[in-house]
Amino acid sequence: MNPTEITLHSQSKALELTFNDGATYKLPFEFLRVYSPSAEVRGHGPGQETLQVGKRNVAITEIKPSGSYAINIVFDDGHDSGLYTWEYLIEMGKNQTKMWDAYLEQMKATGASRDPAK
Repeated sequence: MNPTEITLHSQSKALELTFNDGATYKLPFEFLRVYSPSAEVRGHGPGQETLQVGKRNVAITEIKPSGSYAINIVFDDGHDSGLYTWEYLIEMGKNQTKMWDAYLEQMKATGASRDPAK
């Protein structure tokens, strides 16, 4: 499944993807950043994930295609590793509420903040 349209909404800080089956997902920049598929975020195996904090205001500065199966997203905090495959972006779209709630629970449990350190 491939996207037919990819729209970057800078004001509302969301990436909107429409796929050839008609499904549309609007994924906030912060959500994309904290669930980056990179090893830096996910680790190299179960239990090695790194909780991403202070990403509330993160922005996307560039989106680069990677073949016909993925995109690489460059964030303004310097993060630019990890390929977001169409499959992973669909999974994120379908499970956004559950994934976001899990993230907020982790933040609460660790006393971390979504706001950048001052």
